[in-house]
Amino acid sequence: MSKLPDLDQVKTYFDRRIQEYGASPRGSDWNGEESQNVRFDQLLKVIEGNVPFSLLDYGCGYGALADYLKTKGFYAEYVGFDILESAIEVARKTHEGKARRTFTSDKTTLPVCDYTVASGIFNFRGDQSIEAWTEYTISILNDFNNLSRRGFSSNFLTKYSDADKMRDDLYYADPMLLFDYCKRNFSKNVALLHDYHLYDFTLIVRKD
Repeated sequence: MSKLPDLDQVKTYFDRRIQEYGASPRGSDWNGEESQNVRFDQLLKVIEGNVPFSLLDYGCGYGALADYLKTKGFYAEYVGFDILESAIEVARKTHEGKARRTFTSDKTTLPVCDYTVASGIFNFRGDQSIEAWTEYTISILNDFNNLSRRGFSSNFLTKYSDADKMRDDLYYADPMLLFDYCKRNFSKNVALLHDYHLYDFTLIVRKD
């Protein structure tokens, strides 16, 4: 891509929330646990079979997904990554002593896992243009593809949100554009989930 977006804006935005609300859904800028878990349920549909797997939680925040995986009966080797070091500090304290969970803010150390999932990492764009943020989003989807053996999933705010509820600093993605890109570049097996009563959608890519 021609120019990286200003991720310092993203870091500042989410640092304020983790500092104010700590290890809670509001600390990751979600309204509450119920909507957070609805999104987790959609993302985890990428997982196939009832066997142990490794999972990269890209933009993990305080690591809520790690506990949710255990609640749902999954046996996973969990890696949480976030560009925000303060979130990783909270995650490490929250999950201290729990097995099969590691957290890092160093993108260069990320392992290739069976699956990569991402919840809410594209929502806040600050004053970046929609065009620039779309280009950035696609570049990260390529990273997901390279980091995943079996598949990846991510959610996005939808451009079909009610106009009077949309914010100027958030990114409302075009689901058909991203579906088409994933279908043409990553796999024949791509699912678009846009039917779970929230103002967002989930893309699931299963590797051929």
